[in-house]
Amino acid sequence: MRVVAVVGEDFPGRYRGQLEARGVDLSGVETAAGRTFRWRGEYMAELGHAHTLETQLNVFSTFHPHLGPEHTRAPFVFLANIDPDLQLEVLTQMKAPRRVLSDTMNYWIARKPDRVVEVLRRVDVALLNEEEARALAGETQVVRAGERLIEQGAQSVIIKQGEHGALYQSREDRFVTPAFPVEALRDPTGAGDSFAGGFLGWLARSGRRDGQALRQALGVGAVMASLAIEDFSPRRLVEASHEDISSRLKVLHRMVNYELEAAFPPDPS
Repeated sequence: MRVVAVVGEDFPGRYRGQLEARGVDLSGVETAAGRTFRWRGEYMAELGHAHTLETQLNVFSTFHPHLGPEHTRAPFVFLANIDPDLQLEVLTQMKAPRRVLSDTMNYWIARKPDRVVEVLRRVDVALLNEEEARALAGETQVVRAGERLIEQGAQSVIIKQGEHGALYQSREDRFVTPAFPVEALRDPTGAGDSFAGGFLGWLARSGRRDGQALRQALGVGAVMASLAIEDFSPRRLVEASHEDISSRLKVLHRMVNYELEAAFPPDPS
């Protein structure tokens, strides 16, 4: 895994160490004069919905990604939340990636909606939460918002719905996954990025593009998000083992798997 990003001089070195210890290539991470990007928000009674209080771009405001040959050849690409113009800059440099996933936030949708839509048209899967999908599509109903984004040119979208799971929508298919039931929710911040990592990570690991692989990836994304929200910062993700992830995925599968024939016998005609 390789990361291309920018951080400020205030970024703690121990976090670099945690990533490098897990084999993450940070050669594409720049350190610029100034402060790291900051977002401040609050969660109301329904913890799946955040209210943004402040967004500080800081070193992001002048950042332009510098991709080396090893980055441009990456087969799987996640365009994390950043200015859509920069996401498009990265896309123009990539050499035929197998799968590209994008993320965004209301900050960019309010300021550059046309460019956000252009990113949606250029990627394989666009990841948005409910509020972002409604704002970009101009629709209040989530399923209709997904359909509208497809009409606008998106190949496929995933709309995250917090404790209600996630919806996958494309021209050919639609399916949902529930959220993994978490008893001790401590901090929802980062759940979306964790979902994205699990989703794209599974597609990279499986090497498949079929509908079953997409469904499995959606489940892995839900599991990774469930781990992230159980503690502050990435602490729970750092502590999680392969067995933790596997066992939760099996629980999630049992929650939605049932024998249809038992309840509705085949029509004898």
